[in-house]
Amino acid sequence: MHTDKATRLQLFDLRLVQTRVFHLTWMAFFVCFFAWFACAPLMPVIRGEFDLTTKQIANINIAAVAITILVRLIIGPLCDRYGPRKTYTGLMLLGAIPVFGVAAAQSYESFLFFRLLIGAVGASFVITQYHTSIMYAPNVVGTANAAAAGWGNAGGGAAQALMPLVLGAVLMFGVGEAFGWRLALLVPGVLMLVMAFLYWRFTQDCMDGNYSELRAAGTMPDTGKKGGWDSFKLAAGNYRVWMLFVTYGACFGVEIFMHNVVAIYFLDNFDLSLKTAGLVAGSFGLLALFARALGGWVSDQVARRGGLDARALVLFVLIVGEGLGLLLFSLMDSFQLAVLSMLAFGLFTHMACGATYALVPFIDRQALGGVAGIIGAGGNVGAVAAGFLLLWVGEVQHTLFLLGALVLVSALCAIAVRFSAAHKAREEELYQEALTQRSAQVAGSNA
Repeated sequence: MHTDKATRLQLFDLRLVQTRVFHLTWMAFFVCFFAWFACAPLMPVIRGEFDLTTKQIANINIAAVAITILVRLIIGPLCDRYGPRKTYTGLMLLGAIPVFGVAAAQSYESFLFFRLLIGAVGASFVITQYHTSIMYAPNVVGTANAAAAGWGNAGGGAAQALMPLVLGAVLMFGVGEAFGWRLALLVPGVLMLVMAFLYWRFTQDCMDGNYSELRAAGTMPDTGKKGGWDSFKLAAGNYRVWMLFVTYGACFGVEIFMHNVVAIYFLDNFDLSLKTAGLVAGSFGLLALFARALGGWVSDQVARRGGLDARALVLFVLIVGEGLGLLLFSLMDSFQLAVLSMLAFGLFTHMACGATYALVPFIDRQALGGVAGIIGAGGNVGAVAAGFLLLWVGEVQHTLFLLGALVLVSALCAIAVRFSAAHKAREEELYQEALTQRSAQVAGSNA
């Protein structure tokens, strides 16, 4: 099972199943995140449409991430049971329904309901990390996970930058704003349907084939209906999972919160146009194009000498940098300094996300789906907690300052992640096997 994992990233050789999975999984993630956050940059227009209060906008932001907690918890075990190919395709087909629904909303209540359901597509992240984790060997899995997640995560930033432009293009055809934002929101729904077809057609569950075929052939254990639940229970009993649950809440939770509030924050505090505020907000999300991958790459590099403990130390340093940067950003009253400090703390935030999932494949190989799902859910718990903090504080700038302090405290959880000598020895053996395999492949290609 899971033989011949790739020991290096070969991004341009589409004959390799690992390469096809890598590209299609980040593309699916990109489209899902684009759909998830497509409403956020249009909220100033939607706010006027439904005459929304600050509290109602906060409720919408909370709804956008709340259901993702539940779906992320179950989606990982579903990958263990049915395979990532079926799980991802099903998620995109079902997720497109509320995307179309939110475009048809006629009241605050119906908009809130569909916004809640759209949050389910945020679970796409777990499937992306699961699929790349079983395709890549220990020496490169951190980079592969972080790159796929980072490029896919950029869908959130792309939505911030592009959705106002899509709306502008629609308005150029003489459509009114009240109908224009609805037409604009059809775009991500259509993209999800297209991506679902491509994922089903061109990927497979693992190197040996699809789970259903392998089980039918008797080459993979049939875990039965309890297989996913067993994966979840095994993961839930591992304290390291809950430490990373907290750290992921501190980095990805803050990232999601920023996606939901940053456009309106800059619009209200620095007197910008909708398009300019969208571009500034988009720049934060687009950092994921390289910053997540950078976090995973750094984790892989330090692991060469320091092993698993060094991966945890990298995560600690990045979260401390994020917390300090967030405190600084919250104190800026100059537009230029606000943008610079936002990009600085955003760099640490995205890198910390990458470093977290560079650790995930090593927590428990027998419960990868459960581990990825629970830790992924932590990101959304962090975002929901930040949303409730905003409701309690009532003002974004002060909320950001408090979040910065909480992020600094959460960094202690990264240091708490430790592994037994036997666990480290087992992983080191697998790591050395991957390096040996890579050297043999390089020598063969040069022969």
